[in-house]
Amino acid sequence: MGGMKAKKQMIKNIKKGSTELTRKDDEAADFLPLAGGPARKLPVTPLENKSTVLYIGRIPHGFYENEMEAFFKQFGEIRRIRIARNKKTGKSKHFGFLEFASPEVAKIVAETMHNYLLFEHLLQAQIIPPERVHPKLWKGVNRYYKPMDWVRIERKRLNKERTFEEHQKLIDGILKREEKRKRKIEAAGIDYKCPEIVGSDVPAPKKIRFED
Repeated sequence: MGGMKAKKQMIKNIKKGSTELTRKDDEAADFLPLAGGPARKLPVTPLENKSTVLYIGRIPHGFYENEMEAFFKQFGEIRRIRIARNKKTGKSKHFGFLEFASPEVAKIVAETMHNYLLFEHLLQAQIIPPERVHPKLWKGVNRYYKPMDWVRIERKRLNKERTFEEHQKLIDGILKREEKRKRKIEAAGIDYKCPEIVGSDVPAPKKIRFED
């Protein structure tokens, strides 16, 4: 009798433990099927891209910062605009970047404006993931581009004081180019005598200033 009683108690304990485990699994589960069966967890979906920065490529000539802002603000608020420009000439490199205030707006613009025909150019609009946005992308973006004053730079170069060695190097370069030009004229069969360049043995002159 004692053995039968112990066996019943053991079966009772096993059922009790199974019920507690099932209850714990049910609490950890997201939902229980109506038709019965084990509890299930909902699939974890990755978070959507929250990037607000767009790459805009194949920008036509004349479609610059002011024009881009006037055109793209119809979609939503624009935070920053940057067009890549040549550092020497200031001319557009025909690509740039837009930053919107809302990631939803950026997504709509990327889907709507990609391959959009504008002034015979197919715009390229792509979202840039946050981890791929360069930290210096917006450096100096709020400054208006000021073209380099090449007249001032050239004036400064010509007004530079030269040593005798620098002056001689300058003369040697002129003579070398002149000899190359003579050979081209002779090869073309043209009977022309180039004037001789004198002063190659003259020491460096005093500084001559070029004024405006």
